[in-house]
Order: sequence, then structure tokens, then C-alpha cells
Amino acid sequence: MATPHAPADHALDPDGHLYVFAYGSLIWRPGFAHASAHPALLRGFHRRFCLWSRFYRGSPETPGLVLGLDRGGACRGIAFRVPGAEAAAVLAYLDERENIGGEVVYTRRRLPVRLLDGDRMVMAVAYVVDRRAAQYCRPAAEEAARAIARGIGRAGPNRDYLLNTLAHLQAMGVRDAGLDRIAELLPPQPDAA
Repeated sequence: MATPHAPADHALDPDGHLYVFAYGSLIWRPGFAHASAHPALLRGFHRRFCLWSRFYRGSPETPGLVLGLDRGGACRGIAFRVPGAEAAAVLAYLDERENIGGEVVYTRRRLPVRLLDGDRMVMAVAYVVDRRAAQYCRPAAEEAARAIARGIGRAGPNRDYLLNTLAHLQAMGVRDAGLDRIAELLPPQPDAA
């Protein structure tokens, strides 16, 4: 069972809505209904492949890597606005999705996020990597590319996760140099026979 979090009403912005900051697969597969989506900026954290994945994007024998929000820098993403009445259900879904089977690798945090389409600050829920988790890592780009090229898990190839994230960031006008570098280092896929 996942670590208990504050009640849903403690996650709401003062405007009465829940905002969820998405920086990876939540951008292109949120999995929950939302009233609106806003380009957003979170300061103090950056997007990084920093968690070994032995389930979603890899296996115990061939782990892949997934993204986390790690300390330092800034991160552009999407802030999904959810009506306050739906917050408890959305948070329960996200807590389970982000910490599979109760294995805590992400900590749910309430952080200030700037909505770039209205230039206003909101308090948003973000799932920040727990550096104490056994899966936490800081691989160099070359090691990350090798793991991502090999990883295949329940959610599909790790390569697809990276490339989908990059494509959606590019569509938003966001360039992530770290992810671009890893993508450049991916070995070519073998031709399908």
C-alpha cells in the first residue's frame, strides 16, 4: 500500500481546483479527465531519466529507465486543471500509477507552478523522485541510451516512451537538451523482417 498522502482538499489550489503538473508520459497519456491543460513552468526541478524501470518500461532481467522530477533547474510541462470535486479520485489514480504496488519511488508534492498561457501562479501536484528509492540512478547519457534501447516492459518499449515524450515536448515548443542527447545516442532499431 502506498504511503498515505494529505487529503485531496490539501492538494487544491486556492481557486478550488486541482492542478497536476505533467512532465513525461502524463503529458501524452494523463489517464484522467481534466477541464483544461496549460503550458506550465516548474522551477527547482528538472526532467531526468533517473529511475530504473523493471515493470512499465523494462523487466527484472533488462531494466529500462523512466523519467522523474529531480532537484535543480526548471522544467516545462503541462498543468492539467481538474475540478476540485474530482480531486480525490484523480489523486488516488495517480498515487497508484506513479508508485506501482505501493513501492514508493515518487513523492507527491504541492509546488508552485507558473501557467504560461495566463502568466499566473498556481499550486500544483507534482510527483518528485524519491532519491532514497532503490531504483534511483543518475546514468550518463550513453548508459541511459543503452538501457532505453534494450528496455521493454508492460507499457511497451522504453524507446517509444522517450520518443513519444520528445515528440510531445517538441509539439509544445519545448526543447529538452538532455533527452535530445539520449535520443541521438540510441542505436538504430533493427529492420523488421
